[in-house]
Amino acid sequence: MAPPDPSRDLLRPDGTPLRVLVVDDEVNIAELICMALRYEGWQVEAAHTGARAVAAAKDLRPDAVVLDMMLPDFDGLEVLRRMRTADPAVPVLFLTARDAVEDRIAGLTAGGDDYVTKPFSLEEVVARLRALMRRAGAQQAQESSVIVVGDLELDEDSHEVRRAGTEISLTATEFELLRFLMRNPRRVLSKAQILDRVWNYDFGGQANVVELYISYLRKKVDAGHTPMIHTMRGAGYVLKPAT
Repeated sequence: MAPPDPSRDLLRPDGTPLRVLVVDDEVNIAELICMALRYEGWQVEAAHTGARAVAAAKDLRPDAVVLDMMLPDFDGLEVLRRMRTADPAVPVLFLTARDAVEDRIAGLTAGGDDYVTKPFSLEEVVARLRALMRRAGAQQAQESSVIVVGDLELDEDSHEVRRAGTEISLTATEFELLRFLMRNPRRVLSKAQILDRVWNYDFGGQANVVELYISYLRKKVDAGHTPMIHTMRGAGYVLKPAT
């Protein structure tokens, strides 16, 4: 998946990040969608049942909802009905099975704003959510293209990287990997998530390429400094401000 264009970032009217609720009982699918949306700079929460989705919507007050039609307790249509009781205008993007034409018709008839069919691309989900939230009044961001974590800075426009004011030269792949880590600070990212985001599985899912490029980054980013890139054994990698 291509990295986001910072100039297209959307914000709530008060200038804070957009909030999106992802509802799917398949945990892996929900997590992949959440990662893609966090990469856009949005605040994201996940729910895996209809009841939890309704409760989460009340707490989060999302700007949009990604909602699977099939849930273990009650279906997406009932979730939509209950959410709309509290927030009649919240945009909803339904996830449906490829051959479930009746589900798509039912979802749109019930008030769903759009749908994507499984299997779907993360790019399509992001693009459709952007369109829905623009129509709902999300504002174009006028933010800097610079991501800052501790004393590490990455400029998404110029592709310049600095640590403690010293410029670091990175290859294109190293830059994309560091960008992904910096967009998810303090969050443990698995090798599978990194492969999906940075390489789009071009390497056949071989996790050793992640280890290799993490080692390259460490030599450039952490050399002579307190380490920021950490290995969480059995879980993945995390980037944290140096303490």
